[in-house]
Amino acid sequence: MDPVIIVGAGPVGLTLALALARQEVPSVVLDEGPGKDEPRPARTVVLREDTAALLERLTGFALGDHGTRWTGWRSVRRRQVMTEITFDEGDPATPLHLAQHVLTGALRAAVAHEPLVEVAVDSRLDSIEQERSGVSAHTRGPKGTWWRGSYLVGCDGPRSTVRKLQDIRFPGRTAVERHAVAALRVELPWEGQAFLHRMPPWRSSGPSAGEVTARPLPDGVWRLDWLLPPGKDLVTPEILVARIRETLAGWTEGTTPAYDLLDTGVHTVHHRLARRWRAGRVFLAGDAAHLLGALGTQGLDEGLRDADNLAWKLAPAWHHGHHEALLDSYQAERRAVVAARLRAADQLLPVLRGGGGLRHYVPGAARGHDALLTDGHLGRGPVGAPGAYADSPLAPRHLEAEIPVDTPFGSAVTDVRVTAEDGSFVRLRDRLGRGALLVVLIAPGTGVWDRKHWVSAGVMPRLAAAVTALPHPAELLVAEDYPGAPAHSVLLVRPDGHLVTALSGVRPADLYAAAEATLGGAVQAKEEKEKEGAEAGSGAR
Repeated sequence: MDPVIIVGAGPVGLTLALALARQEVPSVVLDEGPGKDEPRPARTVVLREDTAALLERLTGFALGDHGTRWTGWRSVRRRQVMTEITFDEGDPATPLHLAQHVLTGALRAAVAHEPLVEVAVDSRLDSIEQERSGVSAHTRGPKGTWWRGSYLVGCDGPRSTVRKLQDIRFPGRTAVERHAVAALRVELPWEGQAFLHRMPPWRSSGPSAGEVTARPLPDGVWRLDWLLPPGKDLVTPEILVARIRETLAGWTEGTTPAYDLLDTGVHTVHHRLARRWRAGRVFLAGDAAHLLGALGTQGLDEGLRDADNLAWKLAPAWHHGHHEALLDSYQAERRAVVAARLRAADQLLPVLRGGGGLRHYVPGAARGHDALLTDGHLGRGPVGAPGAYADSPLAPRHLEAEIPVDTPFGSAVTDVRVTAEDGSFVRLRDRLGRGALLVVLIAPGTGVWDRKHWVSAGVMPRLAAAVTALPHPAELLVAEDYPGAPAHSVLLVRPDGHLVTALSGVRPADLYAAAEATLGGAVQAKEEKEKEGAEAGSGAR
């Protein structure tokens, strides 16, 4: 079987390659560059809990040692503190901020030690050909050649060659936000705390609007973003230095403190969504499929979730044969989530960025605006929270034993401690990304007993037999508790960590039906039945 061809060696492409390798699927990464990244301190990423955990699983790299987990969040309007949040030390849910070249370097290092991943540098894609059995890609450059693959994934950014070669439209809005950006080493009054200042009282006229964000990095470095007004006003070095000095002096209530300017830039946010994310054996992911990032949200987070979602669906197709329903679900799930996020941002932008807006006639609107921006920066609410797949075509229907738990079906599971099949205690998220379904029995009290004492007692033998009979490899885990789940309930979790269902007790038939639906089997059977019905109806006429 030919490898998966991945076009683009950015964080999304490299993450996809490692995620496929973890499921024993080989890949070739076509990198149009030389295979290394220039350090840019002003180009940073904020990782949420699930994406940081995904990357650490794949790389074995302690990202927290090379980034900064915020100690808190503080927002101010003029001189009034609107929101102040303190994060618990060691809480994995705390946003993690690090330079993008550090992240990419960790991914490249992991790929270099992965025998199932080949990276072809200086390889620029210029042609794609598809057949029923696979796909061929041609690259130009010093090593220009044809590459043969089973599937091809375009992770090649906003100007995606893959998307253009497949003639996929990319509609949306241009320059919904512009920011002047600077990375500098300086001592600020809020060590480790991210900070949003709206309408600072010292702001002067010029090409910088009344909003600035400060986010800490390691070694006393901060990234500062100034929201720019609409238009294409040139931000000269002189204007940016004046803005830095004015802002720092305003925050320290005195003269400008000493600082070391490391990097600058202008960051423009576009909102775009590809019409299709799949064309036969060709897929899009990351910035090739969507652009977002207004109101403090993080586009890379969504791209990493694309890779996680697609990897576990390509793996069974690669190992066991093409499966239309399962592969189609990638676009159905991921595009719907990103579209909802874009709609929410587009609806809020006129309110939050429009002159005047609600604050002129709705009491407390300024505080409401602040809450919306805080949600975006902290990854909460309709703009920032991770998406759920409640309406997924893979969601099982009409399970008699299904019960609700605190995690909505289709959402990411809570990371609880579980007992693995070898008797070791691990985190639930540590078992993700291996291509297997996870079946979790909630059994209070098991944590204090050696596994050999309860593995053959109670419902365990019957559940173990049911797990063995599932239509896909599955791992049986045991948890003492799970939020909202009663004792002896059973959870089914997808390889990407989203909850499929919760059942009241061991119900082999329902468990099998849920697993089958998760793999697209039930969907495909329904489609085939409808097709047969349509053909029969046509014959009757």
